[in-house]
Amino acid sequence: MATLLAVNSAASLWGPYKDIWQTVGNALWRRQPEAVHLLDMILKKHKPDFISLFRNPPKNVQQHEKVQKASTEGVAIQGQQGTRLLPEQLIKEAFILSDLFDIGELAAVELLLAGEHQQPHFPGLTRGLVAVLLYWDGKRCIANSLKALIQSRRGKTWTLELSPELVSMTTRFTDELMEQGLTYKVLTLVSQIDVNNEFEKLQRERGLGSEKHRKEVSDLIKECRQSLAESLFAWACQSPLGKDDTLLLIGHLERVTVEANGSLDAVNLALLMALLYCFDSSFIEESTEERDDMIHQLPLLTERQYIATIHSRLQDSQPWKLPGLQATVRLAWALALRGISQLPDVTALAEFTEADEAMAELAIADNVFLFLTESVVVSENFYQEEFYIRRIHNLITDFLALMPMKVKQLRNRADEDARMIHMSMQMGNDPPISLRRDLEHLMLLIGELYKKNPFNLELALEYWCPSEPLQTSTILGSYLGVAHQRPPQRQVVLSKFVRQMGDLLPPTIYIPYLKMLQGLANGPQCAHYCFSLLKVNGSSHVENIQGAGGSPVSWEHFFHSLMLYHEHLRKDLPSADSVQYRHLPSRGITQKEQDGLIAFLQLTSTIITWSENARLALCEHPQWTPVVVILGLLQCSIPPVLKAELLKTLASFGKSPEIAASLWQSLEYTQILQTVRVPSQRQAIGIEVELNEIESRCEEYPLTRAFCQLISILVESSFPSNLGAGLRPPGFDPYLQFLRDSVFLRFRTRAYRRAAEKWEVAEVVLEVFYKLLRDYEPQLEDFVDQFVELQGREEIIAYKPPGFSLMYHLLNESPMLELALSLLEEGVKQLDTYAPFPGKKHLEKAVQHCLALLNLTLQKENLFMDLLRESQLALIVSPLEQLLQGINPRTKKADNVVNIARYLYHGNTNPELAFESAKILCCISCNSNIQIKLVGDFTHDQSVSQKLMAGFVECLDSEDTEEFVRLEEGSELEKKLAGIRHETRIHILNLLITSLERNPPNLALYLLGFELKKPVSTTNLQDPGVLGCPRTCLHAILNILEKGTEGRTGPLAVKESPQLAELCYQVIYQLCACSDTSGPTMRYLRTSQDFLFSQLQHLPFSNKEYEISMLNQMSWLMKTASIELRVTSLNRQRSHTQRLLHLLLDDMPVKPYSDGEGGMEDENRSVSGFLHFDTSTKVRRKILNILDSIDFSQEIPEPLQLDFFDRAQIEQVIANCEHKNLRGQTVCNVKLLHRVLVAEVNALQGMAAIGQRPLLMDEISTILQYVVGRNKLLQCLHAKRHALESWRQLVEIILTACPQDLIQAEDRQLIIRDLLQDVHDKILDDEAAQELMPVVAGAVFTLTAHLSQAVRTEQKQPLVLGPGEVHCAFSLDSSFTSPPPTENPLVGFASIGDSSLHIILKKLLDFILKTGGGFQRVRTHLYGSLLYYLQIAQRPDEPDTLEVAKKTMWERLTAPEDVFSKLQRENIAIIESYGAALMEVVCRDACDGHEIGRMLALALLDRIVSVDKQQQWLLYLSNSGYLKVLVDSLVEDDRTLQSLLTPQPPLLKALYTYESKMAFLTRVAKIQQGALELLRSGVIVRLAQCQVYDMRPEMDPQGVFGMRDPPVFIPTPGDRYRQILLPALRLCQVLQFLISHSDTIQAILRCQDISAGSLQELALLTGIISKAALPGILSELDVDVNEGSLMELQGHIGRFQRQCLGLLSRFGGSDKLRQFKFQDDNVEGDRVSRKDEIELAMQQICANVMEYCQSLMLQSSPTFQHAVCLFTPSLSETINRDGPRQDTQVPVVPYWHLPGLGIIVYLLRQSANDFFSYYDSHRRSVNKLQNVEQLPPDEIKELCQSVMPAGVDKISTAQKYVLARRRLVKLINNRAKLLSLCSFIIETCLFILWRHLEYYLLHCTPTDSQDSLFASRSLFKSRRLQDSFASESNLDFRSGLTTVSQHDIDQLLADAISAFGESLQKKLLDIEGLYSKVRSRYSFIQALVRRIRGLLRISRN
Repeated sequence: MATLLAVNSAASLWGPYKDIWQTVGNALWRRQPEAVHLLDMILKKHKPDFISLFRNPPKNVQQHEKVQKASTEGVAIQGQQGTRLLPEQLIKEAFILSDLFDIGELAAVELLLAGEHQQPHFPGLTRGLVAVLLYWDGKRCIANSLKALIQSRRGKTWTLELSPELVSMTTRFTDELMEQGLTYKVLTLVSQIDVNNEFEKLQRERGLGSEKHRKEVSDLIKECRQSLAESLFAWACQSPLGKDDTLLLIGHLERVTVEANGSLDAVNLALLMALLYCFDSSFIEESTEERDDMIHQLPLLTERQYIATIHSRLQDSQPWKLPGLQATVRLAWALALRGISQLPDVTALAEFTEADEAMAELAIADNVFLFLTESVVVSENFYQEEFYIRRIHNLITDFLALMPMKVKQLRNRADEDARMIHMSMQMGNDPPISLRRDLEHLMLLIGELYKKNPFNLELALEYWCPSEPLQTSTILGSYLGVAHQRPPQRQVVLSKFVRQMGDLLPPTIYIPYLKMLQGLANGPQCAHYCFSLLKVNGSSHVENIQGAGGSPVSWEHFFHSLMLYHEHLRKDLPSADSVQYRHLPSRGITQKEQDGLIAFLQLTSTIITWSENARLALCEHPQWTPVVVILGLLQCSIPPVLKAELLKTLASFGKSPEIAASLWQSLEYTQILQTVRVPSQRQAIGIEVELNEIESRCEEYPLTRAFCQLISILVESSFPSNLGAGLRPPGFDPYLQFLRDSVFLRFRTRAYRRAAEKWEVAEVVLEVFYKLLRDYEPQLEDFVDQFVELQGREEIIAYKPPGFSLMYHLLNESPMLELALSLLEEGVKQLDTYAPFPGKKHLEKAVQHCLALLNLTLQKENLFMDLLRESQLALIVSPLEQLLQGINPRTKKADNVVNIARYLYHGNTNPELAFESAKILCCISCNSNIQIKLVGDFTHDQSVSQKLMAGFVECLDSEDTEEFVRLEEGSELEKKLAGIRHETRIHILNLLITSLERNPPNLALYLLGFELKKPVSTTNLQDPGVLGCPRTCLHAILNILEKGTEGRTGPLAVKESPQLAELCYQVIYQLCACSDTSGPTMRYLRTSQDFLFSQLQHLPFSNKEYEISMLNQMSWLMKTASIELRVTSLNRQRSHTQRLLHLLLDDMPVKPYSDGEGGMEDENRSVSGFLHFDTSTKVRRKILNILDSIDFSQEIPEPLQLDFFDRAQIEQVIANCEHKNLRGQTVCNVKLLHRVLVAEVNALQGMAAIGQRPLLMDEISTILQYVVGRNKLLQCLHAKRHALESWRQLVEIILTACPQDLIQAEDRQLIIRDLLQDVHDKILDDEAAQELMPVVAGAVFTLTAHLSQAVRTEQKQPLVLGPGEVHCAFSLDSSFTSPPPTENPLVGFASIGDSSLHIILKKLLDFILKTGGGFQRVRTHLYGSLLYYLQIAQRPDEPDTLEVAKKTMWERLTAPEDVFSKLQRENIAIIESYGAALMEVVCRDACDGHEIGRMLALALLDRIVSVDKQQQWLLYLSNSGYLKVLVDSLVEDDRTLQSLLTPQPPLLKALYTYESKMAFLTRVAKIQQGALELLRSGVIVRLAQCQVYDMRPEMDPQGVFGMRDPPVFIPTPGDRYRQILLPALRLCQVLQFLISHSDTIQAILRCQDISAGSLQELALLTGIISKAALPGILSELDVDVNEGSLMELQGHIGRFQRQCLGLLSRFGGSDKLRQFKFQDDNVEGDRVSRKDEIELAMQQICANVMEYCQSLMLQSSPTFQHAVCLFTPSLSETINRDGPRQDTQVPVVPYWHLPGLGIIVYLLRQSANDFFSYYDSHRRSVNKLQNVEQLPPDEIKELCQSVMPAGVDKISTAQKYVLARRRLVKLINNRAKLLSLCSFIIETCLFILWRHLEYYLLHCTPTDSQDSLFASRSLFKSRRLQDSFASESNLDFRSGLTTVSQHDIDQLLADAISAFGESLQKKLLDIEGLYSKVRSRYSFIQALVRRIRGLLRISRN
């Protein structure tokens, strides 16, 4: 039992029925193929619901008890576990509901729970009230479904063109229902359900809420009854009812009554029509085969006794409640019998078919035609159903065609009656009472029936038999849709009826006949025939009793009478003095005549409204001159009603512009509205007087309304600018003043007999204003006063155009604006009552015009105010949006905008008003200040705020409320309304978009449900109804996008309303992108909606017709996805990121993810799995599909071919009309262009121009089409760029921001490869649009960078092998020639293989060539990509592990080529294959163009030249002169660089390009061939000329120990100088340069600053000096220098030498420096590597100086005896330094003193010590590198921080390892360099020490042991030796040598022995063992140590 008592949370009385209706709609109206199967299932499942129509589950004791206990025990809910406790209150409500609708208790609980769930959709209602709505909505759904199913049946009246199986299914299903007694159920329900009774019940139980709720409930109940009745009608149309059902129907109709206004209500009308269709026999005239089919299906003929039973029932029955209804049914039956009697074999039915006349007679006796006119045709639903109109049409035409005798009888009777009346009038008696007026009623019925023609059926055409064939196709065209096309026979009969009735017309039928003609003339063709009839009738040859005038129904007769009246009345025209007698009863026209005239005027109006030919023919007829006569009559004294008709007729004439123009002049001339005041005239005349005196007194205003209509039509047709010129200031102003001041401003205060007329007046006058303002464009000349001259009098100012005056009134607080706003307020109040009231339609129209006026004002105000500011006019205006902020005088609040916004609440009932309102709000919202105020106004009052929110949401939701309209009958109105609803939603979304761009608080935040009182970011968005959260626009937008995402098709909105969907996506993107709203929105979308995943699943969208919208939809969605990926990655929400990545990147068919984590760990994702490309299971990656959907080709509109206009000028005009649209694209304003061109054509003069006008207009339309095409092209390109940009952004986010480990390395490479190849294929296509190149190039750049990174990361992986295999990975010949095969199954270079890399390279190069000469920016990106690509083949940094080579030289030479060299070779081959074309492009970019482009091109050249073994590029560079250009450009650079050295530099661009250039030249110089080419180009000369190197800035006086400033982005001048100098130093290892800039160089050598930069300067410089400034160089310089300059050169060289030696004491020595070096060990990050650099530079300097010393010694002393002594024989420094007083500071030896040998020894020892510390640290680092994974986290972090100072915590562990490895490799290599330098210094020191010791100890003769003569001789000898280079120097060897005494030498010996002790020797030999074996001259140190040891020993002995 428990399961039975479970509660269905969707409410079994509502949810399932809603589903049925949805499915039926999808299958039948939306024609969704997949819905058919669903429909079949649902119908089978819910058949009982259809059979027991509307039956509710009964009450039940068990249920009662269960619900009673639900507050303690709870109830079970289907599909949920456990039970739910219900609150007491809900249980009480459930019992009330159960009693109210007599439903089961559980059903009541379900309704309440569903009501609670649906409550957010019904703001302001309690759950109980919602439950009431749901109950009736369920009933409505089932009734509508039933009706739709029956309409889709196979049958005889219509077809819905559905698939045969669907039709068979519905037919079968409904047949089964019918067998179960459907008719009886429907009729019972229709009688039982009664709105008033239901309302009484609900009222008793307080089941009714607000007015809106009452209206909704009553609408639902009415719709239920209506749909039930219409389902019977539909059934009868398709297959008539059987006998019993027909009798039931007749039984129901017997009891029917009419409404208060005498018409049948919609339900009974439907049932009556159902019965009439049961009796329909029109098929009998069909062709035979079809007829036979019908006969077999027709109960009328197939069922026995049908005819007999029905006949007796209709013949003998009691009078019905409505005799007219009975008469109608009887007439239909009589005609059915008459129809049957024409069948061949109906003799058996003779007794009945004979009785047809009698039956018809009975019907006519009961006034059937009168009833049809008054109760059927006037019923409001009659014209809404095409088949009602057709049935009554058939009824009448059948009567006229099948019963001609009856018709004749009626005519005869009418003639008799007319004679009797005539006689009794002659006698003076009253006419007899018993007269019948059947013919009159028939004519009036015909007139009434065809008066309206909502479906453009033109059924009345059957009454016109064309005498001459008139374009038959068009006449019959309207019948092609109709199955039963009448044979001409019937047409002949009918047209005869029309003509004969007009012959010898008795006066009693004159007016009905005219009314009948008026009905029959309704329609373009009918009007033409009617016009011809009236023309023919009047022709004189028709001999008539009526005398010469011809037939009384003819133009001739009518216009003749009018003229007579005019003649007659003009004589009585009152003179100006006797005006007071004006209102005497007019003698001229009797009431009868007046009615006749009015009828004929209406007929005329109808004809000329429909037929332009008739209009012109009548107007131009020379005798009749209707316009003149009518205007004449208007001046006479006749009743206002007649005047109104005359004005309306004039209005119909005014529809033709030709007539309108003259009409204006005639109006002005006749002064119908007095515009010229004559001084002598005492009193005003004309319409103003009539309005104020006659109409106001009568409280009826037909004349005023007619006058407004006339003006309205004339204003539209043609607008006179110089109206009334000569007599008054020309212009429209007097008319406008009258309309504004007398009609509009006073319309509220007048009295109205008929309440509706008040709103009619307002509507018609506001319409004129609207048209005037709509057509007004502010022009400059409107703002200048124009003077005109009146006849012979003074000059006066002309009137402004009416639009100007309206704008002026609406931009001020004028009475007009105030009245318009108060009208809006009144309108919304009236609508809020939801009650019908007289004139409701007109009020709505008036409000619509008011809103439209405000709208137009807002659109035009900017231009208007701009022009006004520039002009001299003394007018003041305020912007309308400010005026709308004003205080409302009635409520004393600023609620005008709120009133406008409240119309949105009525979006369902009045879509036009909501549309205008949304448009106004959208316009106003552009202003930030107003936004803030509006938010205040909107939220000020809780209830108003709730209503406004509901209004906005309801408009956005409007799609759901749109009923399915029958497709083929989707009347124009329905389509128009759907369009308007759509536009409203678009305006609301635009309002949200513009508001979101403003600062908070703004309207969008309020409408989307964000916090306004607290910070926006604290909002917590919820589903509607949760925590009291209302349903907001955000929910509505998500709802729009959500529909359809569950199915395969994807979001419905994307296809059905693309523009709407695009804006929805944009709103969501803006919310996610804005920092305030981003957090809450993304949280809500992620958790409550799973929005992105469900949307991205359906990408790419495909919608070719709306390509632009589709692309933009995808763009916004992809951008949102990018943000989501970035945010989830940052917040470490891995599962979210992973789910999206899988969706976008997987190329396996998607498996449903179990938990978002799955899929990554699958075994089949191993490397080998990828290489066996298993094509069968692969699908294309979504990210590539999205790219595919962007079509790179773009059709370009054909260029203009013009015959008349000049093409160049047209292009100019088009350019002038361009403006920025809402999206910021430049498009051409088509309307403006059209105006310009038309004005141009209108300005042409002469006959030729008039003749060519149509041709010119054609050409204008060609131009406009071209411009529309061009606009579309621009928008399409913009959309494609936008989509590509978004795609690129998504790809970049996936590659850069998402955690690397979410995509495996191989996958990553494959993905990048696929992306690169696809993107290249698309852009390299010949059709591809060039505008897309920049975006693609950017994408290519990112992708290549990531490819390079991915491949190189993969290359580094093998370094992490086990400790055992470490050696083979680190072997010195290549990075990994022989790792164990198991570890490296990679084919070729990377996971993706070499061939893929080659393809990518080729495509890149093709792309570079495709850009041609232009697109420099694009090429910049491509060069960057190419550099990244070439980087792949560069061997990565490998740790220098100092391992001994395991292989011999031979093995190394024959080793196989490693992968890097192979790839490099192949790359170069591909590049070479492109030949000179590519070289040309790159070289050209390197020499000129954009700075960044130049730098990258240079870098690229650098790269290529470095790997180009053939030196092709180098040759090309030098041969084509590019190298020379580059070298020569150094001189230009010199100038710009000099400006850079100022403290505040301009831009650093020049510096960077210079650096690139020098780097490239350096690269070239490293190649022998290149160096030669460079020298040939004169590079050294150029560098020597540059002055910038001499501008060395002075260093900050911070002393040696001053710490550097914290580094900033813009380097200090010193750094900048260094950036300029260092490249030059690197490039030229040449003396000439040094000497040219000697001052600078000495400054550097003297520099005391310690920083990495200055040390590097020194290091490079000493390097150059050590190679260049040698004595022997001078002789090599092939310059014939004269003695003087030679001396100078030698001087320079000497100076360099001295300074160099001085450096030793600084860097080999002073503890200061050592302390400095290590004092900041604890700094981290950037400083660490800075420290390494400093250390390296210092060692480098020492090494360079030592090398210099060595070179000097070797070069200048061929023999040992005559050595050059560079150092004094004093070891004091070492002793001192090693002594106990380490802290005392020995002053640095001035550089002009010769340093002692002590420095050398010190340096030797120091280097030996350093060596060991470096060696240890090197070993440690190598070990760490091998076991990175085992290092403690802190250490890893520390290592990472030195590479990446900030944000280490944010990155993943894997990335940390990569960074740590990078740092370790750097450290290892740094140490390796230091080791080699130390080793070099040690060797050099030993050498120098050995030479000096040898000299001093063996060859040197001490001063004190020799006589002076000998001394001077030896001195002289030594002088000669040194002449060659030291002549100028201050190296005072004499003073130096004279001081070498024996004591010195002894001291030297003693010191040397102590200094060069065992420990030092052991150290040195260890070093050799450790290092020199691998790297240097093995056993060199050993030999030297041995020699020095020997020397010391010998000397001692």
